[in-house]
Order: sequence, then C-alpha cells, then structure tokens
Amino acid sequence: MVSTTVDLTDPGLWALPDTPALVEELRREAPVHLTDTVDDGPVWSVLSYQHSADVLRNAAVYSSESGSLLGAGAGQTPVGSGRMMALTDPPRHRELRSPANPFFSPGGVRGAARSIAELAGELFDRAVEQGEVDLVDVVSALPLAVMCDLLDVPEKDREMVVRVCDIAFLGRTPEERRAGHQQLIPYLMHQVMLRRTDPRDDLISMMATYRVRGKLLPVEDVVLNLDNIVVGGVQTVRHTAAMGLLTLVQHPELWQQLQRGEVGMDSAVDELLRWTSVGLHTLRTASRDTELAGRQIRRGDRVAVWVWSANRDPEAFDRPDLIRLDRSPNKHLALGLGAHYCIGAPLAKAELGALFSAALERVSAIEPTAPPQYNRSIINFGLDHFPVRLTPR
Repeated sequence: MVSTTVDLTDPGLWALPDTPALVEELRREAPVHLTDTVDDGPVWSVLSYQHSADVLRNAAVYSSESGSLLGAGAGQTPVGSGRMMALTDPPRHRELRSPANPFFSPGGVRGAARSIAELAGELFDRAVEQGEVDLVDVVSALPLAVMCDLLDVPEKDREMVVRVCDIAFLGRTPEERRAGHQQLIPYLMHQVMLRRTDPRDDLISMMATYRVRGKLLPVEDVVLNLDNIVVGGVQTVRHTAAMGLLTLVQHPELWQQLQRGEVGMDSAVDELLRWTSVGLHTLRTASRDTELAGRQIRRGDRVAVWVWSANRDPEAFDRPDLIRLDRSPNKHLALGLGAHYCIGAPLAKAELGALFSAALERVSAIEPTAPPQYNRSIINFGLDHFPVRLTPR
C-alpha cells in the first residue's frame, strides 16, 4: 500500500511555490495514494489523469451520493444526498438535471453571448475609470448578474440578492458565508412557491414546475438544487477569471499573444481552465469493492480525484508545466467528466471568454498594487483579493 503523510486537504498547501514539484513527485511515486487527512480520515488520493478519468466516468462504482467534496468530516453524509444534482447518481441525476439543461445548452448560451460580452465590457469600462480596483470584485460581478438573469430575479430584489450572494460567496469567514446562504435559501424558497402558481420563462419556474414520473419535485429539493447551481456558476467563473488574469499578469508574453490575436479565445479559456484548476478535487465513495491502480478499494472507502494533479499529468498533456494557450487537444478535467460534467460549462466558458476579451480590449497593462491574497479553500481555490492598477489601452 502506498501512503503519504502529505495532507493534500491542507488549504495552505496549494498557494506554496513548491507545491507543483511536490505533487509531481507524489504522482511519479504512484498514481493512487492513501492520504491521512485531518478532517476526513483516510482518503484515497488519485493523482494521475487516466485513473482520475476512470473514477469520474464510472458512477456505478464511484458514487456521489455520500458527498462530492471533502471537508464534511469522516462519516458525515451531506444534507442534500440523493436530492441534489451534485449528490446523486444516474438515473436520478439525469432526472434532476433535465429541467436545467435548456438554460445551459450551447445554443442557449450563444443567444446570450452578446449581452454577456456587453456586460463584461461595462464592468471593465468602470474599472478602467476607477484606475485602482480589486480584480476579484470586478470579475465576480459578471456571473452574479448573469445568474440573476437566469433566475429572473425581479429588478427590485436584485441589489439584495447580489448583496446576499456577495456574503455567501465572498465572505471572509465560513460563518459569514453560511449566513449569506441562510438569507439566500429563504428567498429562493419564496420565489419557488410564487412561480409554481405563476410560472415564467426562467430557471426557477422550470425547476419549480418540473415533474418526475408525474410528481413535482419537493420544494426543498428545488431550492437545494438552485442554491447549488448558483454557487457553482458564480464560484467557478469568479476564481478562474481572477486566477487566469493573475496568470496573464505573471506571463506578459501570453497577454501580448492574446492582444495580437495570435491565439483564439476558446483555446485560451480551456488552457487557463486547465492551468488554474480552481476546483482542486472531486470526491466519490466506492459503492463496492474494486481495484484502482493496483490498490484494493473497499466498499465505503472515499476516493478523491485531485483534478489539479490530473491536469498536470505528463502522460496526458505534452509539457504540462508550460502554459500553451493554443494547446490542442486539451481534454482537461477542470469542468469534470462523465455524468457529472459541469452542467454550466458552456455558460462558464462564455463568461470567461467575455471577461478576458473585455480586459484585453480596454487595458494595456495590469499592475499589482499589493500581493494577491490566496484563499484557504480546497473546494474553489483562488484569490480573495487581487488589488491592481489598470492602464487604459
């Protein structure tokens, strides 16, 4: 059995400069390690691309129902188990996903692309006028606004919803973030009840009136799934955009490459998703005894796919230590794989492309005015603050 004393669940680990070399050494030793974690007990850590893909594709053996993320504590089952998209396996997973699919399909996103680009442009116009800004705040505003549109939040409520979401997603402590969710969930529940009797053409109405085998989903289940969609939609874009811009600041040759139009934005977004891999891990639980990379996995064992490591595996990517904005193919796992591939992937990519394009069109230089502050999260690793001075283009 290959075990390691390195606790990959230590949130302080991922901002250290020597972490890439450490993870590479662990992966070379073995693709699967048994990790003793402080909060979650023994966890199988999957570090290679191929074995990560094997786990993510095989929902029949590696279940999401007992939790999709580390941090809940050993033996703890999440509240939404079997009720939320993120915490169900097929076929139930497909049933919960169906009503939301039309709002995140490539066709639907293409229809909204112009308004997303316009909003991103407005955000950077204001940022350039201010001169000195926190880029985390700038990029966070876009997914929040887009989510309000998807939910069709009434104009009179938008300021409140954005403020509550700011607390839920950007709060400085877990207690602050929890308080934000405790305000958001009652609001969503109220809206679900209203739209069951007066549905509109929006995501809340679709989820609220959707029937599975002839029965409406319980209100609590609708709210849990909406809250999960909002969290995922905002956090992935926020952290990838901020970390992506930091990457471009740290590698000015890439910024110039994009400004000269030498690389397409679609491939650049995919490479920045791979490189940043802000969703560091995905958790599964073995539903039966199995074998993985020669390791005996027992029923009930927890298996953590370390996406960050898989996306830097030289067996899957040519020179993964280099940022190649034109990398092709680029089958990264930053947005998942298999049944749980991110439902909002087309929208997230459209928002990221719009934010990067708006910055490139309006800004000639981004100068940090203080060191960026990394968060302490293994769920969405990114920046709490990125203070910069923007020079207009």
